[in-house]
Amino acid sequence: AADVPIIVAINKMDLETADPYAVRAALTQHGIVVEDLGGDVPAVEVSALTGDGIDDLLEIVALVAEVEELKANPNARAVGTVIEGQLEVGRGPVATVIVQRGTLKKGDAIVCGTVSGRVRAMFDERGGQLKSAGPSAPVLISGWSDVPLAGDMFQVVQNERTARKLAEEETARKRGKELTVPSATERLTQLLETLRTSDHAELRIIVKADAHGSLEAIRDAAANISRDDAAVTIVRGAVGGITANDVTLAEASEALIYGFNARPDASARAAAKDAGIDIRTFSIIYELLDDIELMLVGELAPDEVESFLGVADVRATFRAPRFGLVAGCYVTEGSINRNARARLVRDGVVVYDGRIASLRRFKEDVQNVQTGYECGIGLANFRDVKEGDTIESYEVTEIART
Repeated sequence: AADVPIIVAINKMDLETADPYAVRAALTQHGIVVEDLGGDVPAVEVSALTGDGIDDLLEIVALVAEVEELKANPNARAVGTVIEGQLEVGRGPVATVIVQRGTLKKGDAIVCGTVSGRVRAMFDERGGQLKSAGPSAPVLISGWSDVPLAGDMFQVVQNERTARKLAEEETARKRGKELTVPSATERLTQLLETLRTSDHAELRIIVKADAHGSLEAIRDAAANISRDDAAVTIVRGAVGGITANDVTLAEASEALIYGFNARPDASARAAAKDAGIDIRTFSIIYELLDDIELMLVGELAPDEVESFLGVADVRATFRAPRFGLVAGCYVTEGSINRNARARLVRDGVVVYDGRIASLRRFKEDVQNVQTGYECGIGLANFRDVKEGDTIESYEVTEIART
């Protein structure tokens, strides 16, 4: 459909059961006729396990590129595509990109859709730092103002001011486009009215994840969860923490909210409590998918119930002789209990899930600290605590299924 050249790599030729001729014949059903069958599509037999045929494949790629005159100018300002974007501990928003034209350099001002930034650091596939990357190079970039979306095009511009201006213009354009169509509430109200008169049930969910790769994996797997009279619909899927806007959308669409390594902030928790919206968070993707399936078939009672205890903001960090790294915190909600379970949340993403090892006030061990008081918190087997992080205290109660 895109009218681009095709090269077929027939993999796993190291297996005794490999049948490349059957593969070539099956391709004709999709309109692909390889050269061995009289067509013009080259096919190469390879083994990713042993490496056999890889040199032949690369030679064919180079030959097709030469025939099609597929060349990139390495001297232009870099342009390329975002392959993956996520929040990374210690680096903030990062993105893996493919440079398609020009040369990307450290320090370049970049813009990608509604996200701008400057290339603070670049890394190759082995984690080594790079100063520049030419056409076809895959690199990991840090220095974004937010997480760019996978599939979006990025480009190098004159300076950061220009990058921010272009990002703001794109944000305004998208906002203007949204205003020209029915609002989400109006659209969802019509959808709900249709569903009420339908015999087909639908489980609506909102998914927030820590990375685009995780989100797409959940999307693909959830699409395959169905039964004769019901199906799963993802109302919204995005990267980042769970916000009050997600709760508002869930209320309007009668949806559940699922978080994969993503947590609700204080406003989202309060809004969810007031609206009676269920927020379910997981750190293992298979458990999340199992829960969706159980919801769909009506087995709603969980094995474990999580109870929220309190939240503390990390104001400073210091080292103590007996306890190692200790986080100086201010309790903003509920209470922090010693030996309770705890999560460390950074920019809406869970970076640690374990237990509180020590809880102290004025150099004294205490059992709990209430809202409005300061305390020192030590997390079990974790030292990467930073100022601005949030520590959530909770407990898990096991209950029998009904």
